[in-house]
Amino acid sequence: MASTIVSFSSTREFAGELDQLMQDSGYSNRSRFLRDAAIRYAELMKLGDISDMDDVLEVDGTMVVYYQHEAGKDLERFRHMAGVHIHSYHHSCLRASHTCVDTIQLNGRVGAIRQMTSELKQTTDVDRVEFLVSPQRDKGCC
Repeated sequence: MASTIVSFSSTREFAGELDQLMQDSGYSNRSRFLRDAAIRYAELMKLGDISDMDDVLEVDGTMVVYYQHEAGKDLERFRHMAGVHIHSYHHSCLRASHTCVDTIQLNGRVGAIRQMTSELKQTTDVDRVEFLVSPQRDKGCC
């Protein structure tokens, strides 16, 4: 795919802040940083956060659950929750933070995913739950 140069003007102060944001975000390429930031911002504007989406909208995404090992036995019930279809489930023990993490690729209705997220957050020894909505495309792979 051919590249096109897109430019914009800014103050020197903003350019310096932009470079710092880029570095803080782990990017070494300003063009890639701005492209990814623009795409993410457009997706947020188009769909909003899952908390703002219509309950009946069907989405794909990845849920990340950080928890203490003892909570693992309580998480099994979420693997077969009505309205949510799990495609992939991966577990890891993070040694440096002494934390377990499960990554779950799933799809389902927003209302069911919000319910799942809420119930997980209320589970004893669950430290953090995040759901990242997949980008919505009209064409591409899969």
